[in-house]
Amino acid sequence: MIENLERVQNVDSIFEDVKFATNSAIRLKILATLYEKPQNMKELTETTSLSYSSISSNMHVLELRDFIYRQHNKYFLTNSARLRIENIMEFNRVVMLINEFFNILDHHVVGMIPTESVAELYLLGNANLMESSGVDAYRTYNFIDRCLSMASDVKCVLPFYYEPFFNSLEDLVSKDRDVELFVPFDVFEIIEDETKIKNVTYVDEDNVFLLIVTNQVMILGLFMENGFFDKNRLIASKNPDSLLWANNLFENFKKRNDK
Repeated sequence: MIENLERVQNVDSIFEDVKFATNSAIRLKILATLYEKPQNMKELTETTSLSYSSISSNMHVLELRDFIYRQHNKYFLTNSARLRIENIMEFNRVVMLINEFFNILDHHVVGMIPTESVAELYLLGNANLMESSGVDAYRTYNFIDRCLSMASDVKCVLPFYYEPFFNSLEDLVSKDRDVELFVPFDVFEIIEDETKIKNVTYVDEDNVFLLIVTNQVMILGLFMENGFFDKNRLIASKNPDSLLWANNLFENFKKRNDK
């Protein structure tokens, strides 16, 4: 978590590493080869199929930049180089993810997502973007309701009142399923006197985000910059990494609201 947070906070240095590493195909090939295991010059030429002179000149540059060092006639990546390469790899995953989910991130409110969870965005790499269509305008809401009805436990941040969702949660509670819920105060006032959900907390913030985490699936929805919830787009996944991200987001959100 701390390492990922540092990656987000040090984007400028990551850009510099990306620029340096990708500025030469030969350097990239050398770094990728040494990332797998240390090698001597002969092994490098055989593994990379590069000429001795090309490798030698680039090795000198890499040594000066503290990417590699030589020991017992073999070249190793420095610890800082290994971390920088991992930074680049993780940063690239986040960039790819942002590109893939551009329609839901662009012109949407993401500032409510805790920084710790932004630092772990790469865990959503296997998630899917679900969009409604003219044929099925309530596709996303129906999907949420189906997921709730099949859950054995659920954690939710529900930023608005939608009766079918709350009916599904009430049904889970009546079956002795674990339900933990965060809602805005205006929603809390609506359900306060009638809800069977005991573990429900109101938050002072409006237009936060929609988050549903069950034992099987995670669902994330966002508000648009105009203040309306985007009911036409959701990010959803059953992948374990995505479930981990969503559970962490819920806990990070809970900690922020406990302060």
